[in-house]
Amino acid sequence: MTDRELEDLLYDLESDTVERTSSIRDTDKFGEAICAFANDLPDHRRPGVLFIGVQKDGFCADIEITDQLLQNLAAIRSDGNLLPQPAMTVEKRSVGSCNLAVIAVNPASDTPVRYKGVVWIRVGPRRARASTQDERLLTEKRRFRDQPFDLRPISWASVDDLDLELFERTYLPSSISPEVLAENERDYYQQLSSLRFLSPGAEGAPTIVGLLTIGLDPIRFVPGAYIQFLRIDGLELTDPIQDQKVIEGPIPRLIEQLDDVLKANNAVSSDFTSASIELKEAEYPIVALQQIARNAVMHRVYEATGAPIRVTWFRDRIEINSPGGPYGNVTVANFGQPGITDYRNRHLAEAMSNLGFVQRFGVGIALAQREMHKNGNPEIEFQVNTSYVLATLRARRT
Repeated sequence: MTDRELEDLLYDLESDTVERTSSIRDTDKFGEAICAFANDLPDHRRPGVLFIGVQKDGFCADIEITDQLLQNLAAIRSDGNLLPQPAMTVEKRSVGSCNLAVIAVNPASDTPVRYKGVVWIRVGPRRARASTQDERLLTEKRRFRDQPFDLRPISWASVDDLDLELFERTYLPSSISPEVLAENERDYYQQLSSLRFLSPGAEGAPTIVGLLTIGLDPIRFVPGAYIQFLRIDGLELTDPIQDQKVIEGPIPRLIEQLDDVLKANNAVSSDFTSASIELKEAEYPIVALQQIARNAVMHRVYEATGAPIRVTWFRDRIEINSPGGPYGNVTVANFGQPGITDYRNRHLAEAMSNLGFVQRFGVGIALAQREMHKNGNPEIEFQVNTSYVLATLRARRT
């Protein structure tokens, strides 16, 4: 936006595409405002703007706009509370006589967007929690847009192919705030549709993300949605197989099973200090294994392939092979750099975040590298091309 456009918005006190605040620490207020602008319930189809550093009447609050403040504001998008992640920019701008932090939020194509499990909307010049009818309208908006692969419905699937007990006991409490659930009078079809597990409409069909997350048998509809685990008694694939498993099921069970397998195979050695205190050291840091494996589940290609994720455990290394190369903003050249990320399966990423398998977006590889270093392992090696991403984790130095 130009300086003139921002100035006009700043002083338009009745606009429902603008919010002003003199606070610089109320992260929840910022997140709710971003969520409301992304949902764009009035269907303005233009960005909503949050001005930080100004009073509600448009007068300057004389707040210093630091680089740290701008970084903190930008981090709201990726901290896992805004799902799906909206498109937004954060800038320091001089508007009129004020230095401000300006957050511009584009209307989301995949509504409803939630902040900490609550759908927020704009009602005139104020922010409010969405009603059941508001959520229906936001859900219906998706019908008229092209959908990414993980939102595509499977016409020959039905609600009977979804594990409704898993949905009610595990997914709903982890994705919707307790207050909203307590007020919830919607039936399963409305709940599933609001969370993108059913396509919009009275006779919605299960979506890919719904079948992957809570499907009774995901590989019936997405053939490659499983993990092949091999434990090799040697250094080459041709050496004897010590153990092998096919790990499958909806995302919560798939990842829980994978975690169990990784922990069971991760050798732990004991060392005693001079004070006879036993120190236990794992061959591989479990956090690094989890981060790389979960990245594979989140970012792999599911469309038009029956290839699984492959986890191959050799005597000296672990190889994790994920079908599909980099996507969107991520390239072969910048792969693995902190903060550089994009989402082929952004609604699956949302579901995994809701389930607690992603704490913060865009830092998984950096976190894994840090844990490898702390444990005494070499840096993770990546082989990246258009067909697959291969991560190699080598055993701890002795």
